[in-house]
Amino acid sequence: MEEVKITKKKRDSVGRGLHWFYLLFLFVSIGLIIRLVYLIFVFKPDPMVEAMLTPSSTRTVIEPKRGSILASDGRVLAMSFTCYDLYMDCTVRKDAYAQMEDGAEREKEWLAKANELAKGLSEILGDKSAADYYNLIRNGRATGRKYVSICKGVDEGTYRRIAALPLYNEGRYAGGLIDDEKYIVRKYPYGTLARRAVGFVRRNESVRNSRVGIEGRYDHILHGEEGVEYMRTTDLGRVRDYAQEYKLAKDGQDVRTTLNIDIQDVAERALRSQIEEDSELEGGCTIVMDVKTGAIRAMVNLLRDSVSLKMEESMNLAIGRLGEPGSVFKAVNLMSNLEDGKVKSLDETLPTNHGLFPPFSQDHYITSYEARSHSNVISLVEGFSISSNYVFRKLASDNYRDNPQSYIDKIYMYKLGEAFDFDLEGLAKPNVPDPKSTSWSGTDLASVAIGYSISETPLHIITFYNAIANKGRMMKPYLVEDIEEGGVVVEKMGPSVLNASICSKATADTITRALRAVVEYDHGTGSRLKNKNYSFAGKTGTARVALSGGGYERGGLKKHQGTFVGFFPAEDPKYTIITVVYSNLTYANTYGGTKPAAVVREIADYIYAMDPIWEEQVARTGKMAGMKAQLPAVEEGKVPDVMGLGLKDALFVLENAGYVCSYSGYGHVVSQVNEGKKVTIELK
Repeated sequence: MEEVKITKKKRDSVGRGLHWFYLLFLFVSIGLIIRLVYLIFVFKPDPMVEAMLTPSSTRTVIEPKRGSILASDGRVLAMSFTCYDLYMDCTVRKDAYAQMEDGAEREKEWLAKANELAKGLSEILGDKSAADYYNLIRNGRATGRKYVSICKGVDEGTYRRIAALPLYNEGRYAGGLIDDEKYIVRKYPYGTLARRAVGFVRRNESVRNSRVGIEGRYDHILHGEEGVEYMRTTDLGRVRDYAQEYKLAKDGQDVRTTLNIDIQDVAERALRSQIEEDSELEGGCTIVMDVKTGAIRAMVNLLRDSVSLKMEESMNLAIGRLGEPGSVFKAVNLMSNLEDGKVKSLDETLPTNHGLFPPFSQDHYITSYEARSHSNVISLVEGFSISSNYVFRKLASDNYRDNPQSYIDKIYMYKLGEAFDFDLEGLAKPNVPDPKSTSWSGTDLASVAIGYSISETPLHIITFYNAIANKGRMMKPYLVEDIEEGGVVVEKMGPSVLNASICSKATADTITRALRAVVEYDHGTGSRLKNKNYSFAGKTGTARVALSGGGYERGGLKKHQGTFVGFFPAEDPKYTIITVVYSNLTYANTYGGTKPAAVVREIADYIYAMDPIWEEQVARTGKMAGMKAQLPAVEEGKVPDVMGLGLKDALFVLENAGYVCSYSGYGHVVSQVNEGKKVTIELK
């Protein structure tokens, strides 16, 4: 009985102890919960202490990859890619190995991997020997260098190959690869080809002309959307701060243009060959336009640099330079007279009057005509073919003297008086005289009739002539075909109409006949374009340029603007071409029927020879690299033959075969030099 009581007392004592422990832990738990709630919702640490103990976060803007600018066939005119500057921490694991029993053996293994890494770097980069790279790494390890430069400016593909090499493939903290410094580079595979049309963007908005060409006009599409991330420093290096905002960058979309690289290339070479070596010429421009759509297949702008004296694409003359167009404007005169019924036929005649039309100087083309024809009358088609100022001054004055406003209104209807919307910034507005203004004089009508007292850009003139080729339907010239993302069209641009009918089909056919006469008649000013392979309809224009301070001449010195514009084949036009050449102040004359016509002829010959719509091939001078239809097969241990390929295809083949490629020029590969793992190619 006594034993039972003692046992019960012990049980009660233990129970009371457990009870007190339970209460203790209960109160402690409640206190902890209250403390946690306080810390989470109420407690505010001292800002200074918080700043000292919390790793700082740095806001970083993630730059998107800029979209590409493509030619009409998809070849790349401008592209962006990520470049890497690679460094190496040569001291990784060195201290850890020093504290291990087998540290010497591990260090030996590390150096063996470094030797393999050096061989790989030499093979991929091709700029140093394997021994050079190994000595760089080994010396860096011996001297405790944590930031040794390995290479700079390597692209994504090269970076991935380097990152897969021995040692580097073990990660940053074991292999030592440092790849923090990466940036986006803009590359133009065809160099300066179509440079003013493709353009550029300078982020410094205070710089004049900071946004040029397609790069500038479509910057909002090409640029994409920037991303944001916050990085903080830890014992393991810089890592993303997940407590802060994070937004992925959205890469820019691609812009596909109407430009044909091959036509652009031949147009530039043709213009350059005619004007670069002539020091009396300031520059020139050429535009090639598709008749049915208004798509611009080539736009070349060359201006002589004042220092190097070389012709460079430094200004878009085709859209930004106004000038008196001269005799190419006679087609405007003829169209207005035909449309208003003032002229019924090109065979109508005017008295020659020895080329006299006071107060203007005598027209020597008329006196030459009188001498060879023994006639005192001249037909309109003859007057047009020899580009007679007398004939077209008289035609406009006889028919519009009493109502010059109706003549000027026609010019506006032909879109020759406005700066219409265009895919590039900077299209200049033409200067057209106003008969209602006090500055209008009695000679202005006769001057405008032959392309003086009025200023136009080359783009305005070719747009007008393209409408003639298109039977009166005026298409708006355009450079951008569509916007693409990942090869998928997200916004279609394409052709649009400026004026559904600037003239009747009959009028367009009549003017085409006059333009053919310029080329085909024995004394036509555009006879340089006459050939047996295709028919060309065109017009020459030679205008003196007004000098600063007034007048067109200073001590016998003068400036000229020579133009040739037209389309072919005349029966069923496919392309319209204009070339304008500008002279410096000189004693010489620059005629539209000479160098400008020669440029147009070379371009037309090329297009006729290469375009599959024509079966016959014209004889061509000069050589062009043969173009391969498919990529060459890659054989192990053999350098791929990339002759004839474009730059993008050549780089793709060589780099995927493990070769480092350098190049010069643009166009297609015409020479290839193989030096070990380095290949040098030249393009033309």
